[in-house]
Amino acid sequence: MSPSLEKVLAARNQTKKIVHEVASQVTSGMSESDGHAIIEKTLSKYGITKKWHPTKFRVNQNTIKSFREISEPNITLEENDVFFIDIGPVIDGYEGDYGETFALGNDEYHSFLVDAVKDIFLKTSQMWKEKNLSGEALYQECQNLAKEKGLSLNKSMSGHYLSEFPHALISRDSLLNQQEDIQANAWVLEILVKDEKRQRGAFFEDLLIKN
Repeated sequence: MSPSLEKVLAARNQTKKIVHEVASQVTSGMSESDGHAIIEKTLSKYGITKKWHPTKFRVNQNTIKSFREISEPNITLEENDVFFIDIGPVIDGYEGDYGETFALGNDEYHSFLVDAVKDIFLKTSQMWKEKNLSGEALYQECQNLAKEKGLSLNKSMSGHYLSEFPHALISRDSLLNQQEDIQANAWVLEILVKDEKRQRGAFFEDLLIKN
């Protein structure tokens, strides 16, 4: 039996809603452990008890770190700063996965980072829809767009399959390695860009969707 598209999209939409709800509660002075506590409380509010991957809440200079890197300790959100949230809840047996970066305060550069990574996602996902790009070509476009914005792309965040829990029974491969047509509504595009000089980064990930 093939995965239920309705449940795939429902999990995606609920995951995105939770990320935004958590972000609305984040304030300056918070540590990453404070952010994790808000995430856990919000997941519990919606009756979600299972996660298919560990939650990530990165702030300040830790926003340049990829998923498997360990955060520098004792880092807190400044009044003007960036943070990102990445959660992977299991909802009705299906994996959600959504990540987004947010700017706290009114710093123009932080707003630029937030907008830059979203713009790269939107442009590359549109290219995928129009040209059926391979994973390698997709990430090459991400890299090109990041460079145009004066940023670098961290390819260790290379996307993955998403489906009924656990998706590893179907595919453990990365999106970057997909050479054939990428199946719609089944693969997550992850983009992590960073500014080495300023030690700030921005992350965005979402399901590659075709209606």
